[in-house]
Amino acid sequence: MTHGIDEWDDDADETTYAQGRVDDRIYVSRSFPLERSGSDDDGSPARFVCKVFDPDEETLLERQGEEWIVRSTPAGRYQFKLLVAREAGNVKDLWIQRVPASGQGGAVKNLLHLPQREAARLVELVQTLQVIPVEGATTVRIDDSLVRDLFADPDSFVSIYRRDPDHFRRLISNDETARDVVAIAARRLAVRRFRRLLEDDDFFDAAVQSTAHRRPESVWQEFFEECPWIFGVALAGQFLTSWSDERLEQVVAGSSIAGPGKRADALLRTAGRIRSMVFAEIKTHRTPLLGSEYRSGCWSASSDLVGGVSQVQGTVHRATVSIGERLCDLAADGSEIPGEHMYLLRPRSFLIAGRLSDVIGQGGGPHTDKVRSFELFRRHLQEPEIVTFDELLARAEWAVDTTAA
Repeated sequence: MTHGIDEWDDDADETTYAQGRVDDRIYVSRSFPLERSGSDDDGSPARFVCKVFDPDEETLLERQGEEWIVRSTPAGRYQFKLLVAREAGNVKDLWIQRVPASGQGGAVKNLLHLPQREAARLVELVQTLQVIPVEGATTVRIDDSLVRDLFADPDSFVSIYRRDPDHFRRLISNDETARDVVAIAARRLAVRRFRRLLEDDDFFDAAVQSTAHRRPESVWQEFFEECPWIFGVALAGQFLTSWSDERLEQVVAGSSIAGPGKRADALLRTAGRIRSMVFAEIKTHRTPLLGSEYRSGCWSASSDLVGGVSQVQGTVHRATVSIGERLCDLAADGSEIPGEHMYLLRPRSFLIAGRLSDVIGQGGGPHTDKVRSFELFRRHLQEPEIVTFDELLARAEWAVDTTAA
């Protein structure tokens, strides 16, 4: 090109513009009021957007008699010209033009003109190419309405899902990666709710009022019933699974498992070829860990904590006396299921209660005497193991972050 035109000159014609532009720039005209009667865009601000292309050569198809001849010739200049109005991305017209070489006669020739509807569909197609993978074993059909919804609002997946939830479920069920993403997202949501229940008193109190028995313990029981994986990955070093697919809470001495009975808030089992029963008792994060200062520097465990310890010990004792060392899963006819054995040889047990803020002093740091008193108390217990709610939350958050990574 012999010259470049960066500004739109009212005295220059369209051909001069197109000949003078350089191909590594996009040219945008001044804004002007659109004159298009009958259109919603009449009178709105509009601009022309142009870009030229100089391919090395082009392929032409010519008919000579009864034959079509394909030949390559030196390419000329082409220009894409778009008219946008009212708002960014609203393409009213699109032209593909042939530009005569500088110094040659003739004017810009329109090779293709697409009005608003067709131009918009072409723009959508180009945008969609950014997210269509190159590899794929099946044919895919994407409705134009779906594309428009996505580009109009990137957060519109919720409305799209509601329009056809079964289709989304089928896609997820056939996509291992999608199932992983959904599972991780659900667990992230669970730990966020866990933290809010732990730290937001008003939120927890409202949750208490929404439970059937309006008891603080019921809030946590229902939460862990919905999210038993938290116990499975965060409670112990071993991987734990729920005893029952239906409920964590089970009668462990009496009519349910071995033969009125004592309920365990959570009955779990270890995973592996040799499986053992694991018991957990769930109190609340408001359960105090310590009572009064019994002697200088020595704080007694709270009566609620001691009571919880006694409750767990009693539950485990009744279960081992009632069941014995081994429990078998039984078929509908009462016969044993091979390999489905559970052992109760000094089964592990847990008491989930309180939070470590109880051992923080008025200045915001650890109160050494309180920390020492609590840690010595729980470290010298053979059973149950005491885990605070904030410790359980920290383990669950770590497990989710590790899985997501």
